[in-house]
Amino acid sequence: MSAANVTIESKSRFSRRSLVLGGLCVAVVAAIALDTTVVRIGSDADLRQQAFSPDSYGAQEFPRIREHVLTRAAEAGALVAQIASDKAGAIKAHGTEGGVGPIFAVRLQGTVGKGKGGIHDVAIEGVEGVRVRVQFGPAINGTDLRDVPGDIAFGQFKNQIEYQDAGAGINRAMKAAALDGIDGAALEGKPVSVTGVFRLINPKMWLVTPVEVQVQ
Repeated sequence: MSAANVTIESKSRFSRRSLVLGGLCVAVVAAIALDTTVVRIGSDADLRQQAFSPDSYGAQEFPRIREHVLTRAAEAGALVAQIASDKAGAIKAHGTEGGVGPIFAVRLQGTVGKGKGGIHDVAIEGVEGVRVRVQFGPAINGTDLRDVPGDIAFGQFKNQIEYQDAGAGINRAMKAAALDGIDGAALEGKPVSVTGVFRLINPKMWLVTPVEVQVQ
């Protein structure tokens, strides 16, 4: 075989290899393109890919939770009587079933008593036999605000930590909206109006987490 023929054959083999490699590259790029989702910044898909933010979640959810509570709240004196006489009816009208106990929406007016750790007793005219305490902060504990609408479930979150953090984020959003500017240390003796929620574990003791507070 002449040198010229060898050169032509080598070039032909090189061209075929180049075509094959080029075809493979095109196939790989096409496969990647088919498996790639374009996500627009700020879209719902973009938000889902971001890390869970308890504070963003709380700011989003608290306004509707507050509206839910304001709509379903019963006056404290009437609610005491209804729970005693018809608990199931009270839950249906003003509460939400919970795993540990039902959560009620309540509206109260009273005088702030002594407090400890940001939790104060509130004396309410016409309410006897029930000790009512209200969380005025700075620490707000519990998940009653998270649980009261009845549609925020564990399955909506990645794990138990996110589920707990969601409750904490809602509590912080409530603090910013309802308790900002209120000095808990100076509340004793002052008349207050509070709308909030409590979980009925001990019917003789309520711990209310507010959604609205007015100090006179």
